[in-house]
Amino acid sequence: MNWKTIIRNVGYALLVSALFMFIALLIALTDKVDSTCVAPLSISFLLTFIFGVFPFIFVRKTAAISMKEGYVIIVLSWLLSFVFGMLPYVLWGGPFTVINAWFESVSGFTATGATILDDVESLPKALLFWRSSTHFIGGLGVVVFLLLIIPSSSPMRLRLTNMELSSLSKDSYNSRSNQTVYIFTSVYLALNVLAFAAYMLAGMGAFDAINHAFSVCATGGFSTKNYSIGSFHSLPITLVTMLFMYLSSLHFGMLFMVVVNRSLRPFNNDVFKFYTGTLVLVSIIVSISLHGSGVIDSWRWAFIDGSFQVLSYASTTGFAICDNSIWPLFPSVLIMFVGIQCGMAGSTTSGLRSDRVLLVLKSMGQHRKMTINPSSVLEVRVNGKPLKDSDVEPHVRYVAVYFLVLVISTLFCLALGSDSTNSMMGTLCCLNNVGPAAGSLGTFFSYNAEPSMAKFLYSADMFLGRVEIYPVISVVSFMFSRRKR
Repeated sequence: MNWKTIIRNVGYALLVSALFMFIALLIALTDKVDSTCVAPLSISFLLTFIFGVFPFIFVRKTAAISMKEGYVIIVLSWLLSFVFGMLPYVLWGGPFTVINAWFESVSGFTATGATILDDVESLPKALLFWRSSTHFIGGLGVVVFLLLIIPSSSPMRLRLTNMELSSLSKDSYNSRSNQTVYIFTSVYLALNVLAFAAYMLAGMGAFDAINHAFSVCATGGFSTKNYSIGSFHSLPITLVTMLFMYLSSLHFGMLFMVVVNRSLRPFNNDVFKFYTGTLVLVSIIVSISLHGSGVIDSWRWAFIDGSFQVLSYASTTGFAICDNSIWPLFPSVLIMFVGIQCGMAGSTTSGLRSDRVLLVLKSMGQHRKMTINPSSVLEVRVNGKPLKDSDVEPHVRYVAVYFLVLVISTLFCLALGSDSTNSMMGTLCCLNNVGPAAGSLGTFFSYNAEPSMAKFLYSADMFLGRVEIYPVISVVSFMFSRRKR
């Protein structure tokens, strides 16, 4: 394994973080109210920049990488981003112990949105901007920044693209791998610009608008306010947030084709219909439940609150306009299920993805029919295209591995001192990168009171959810394998 090549490419990820640390530092220098994070951001920027630029001085450029090296580049790019991303928090202090800073950094880069902060508004503006910047970086993907720099003709570019983007993500782009990165990036940046403009028009200040645009388009959920979107008490801001949570949870390739072709035909898609239909159905059920249980008296607000939270969990954004800790058990559990399914592949959402869930459901239907009629020849079809068993089986296995990880992580959290509800809900929401869970880990609460080792385990779940499980397992097996290259 060529570690020089690996270190050189990981350096790109650190330079991206250094850039946004520098912008946060400029904000700190101009902040007349609270300049306490000038020194922490200065030190963090210098350390991150030095470690990022160091490999370019001493390591030669190479165009070829092996599969092992590619996976190690991906995993190390994320892990080192977490490590250097926690520096501003640790050096600033306050509630940020080492484990708390690590948790906040991982939550930011993985666009999870879970936090240890009980008082978000106590942070200086520069540190709030850095928090949201980690969402922006992580939403696009630290490896995608690397891919944007590597020449499109490079074999390394092609290989890393195929490793970073799952097969689910690539299937609907209808373009070469080299173009996929640019399509994803252009849609992502366009959504951020549009979200910022929409928030400004809805009455949000410029600083809050840029931070919330970063969060909503990354489907992250970090806010500059203690009560998230609910702090603004504004229906236009709520509706803007719902719109961009939904758009950011759709396949970016599909959105790109809609705009380029000026046609709605790309929406004639089985996965899109399944995902959107699920949102509508669950929103109606949750809204009726909230009104029927007496939690919300008005039908209008029952529908708005219910739809917002369903969309927030399905898109893995984690924004909130109400306290879900007072909700009845049924709607609380129901939104957890949409948090498992989540949005479409090729978006900034995580979880199992609606594509995979639909595929598994169709496969189950096929086997049920074959059990009744063994002699029949049936195919799993998505968008009218027949799929082989070899195309479906990897996704069925992934679902099995996903639930195995969920069970093991929950059991470990219980052993580490977290209570049964928090262990299950916390693991579920961190593994799916949703963030807020239910009860004492609900929308207006934090993970601060959880045991330190449980926070570390939640962080591992966030990482597995963002990168997906197989690449991490592959790298771990590489590290512990005794076989020579």
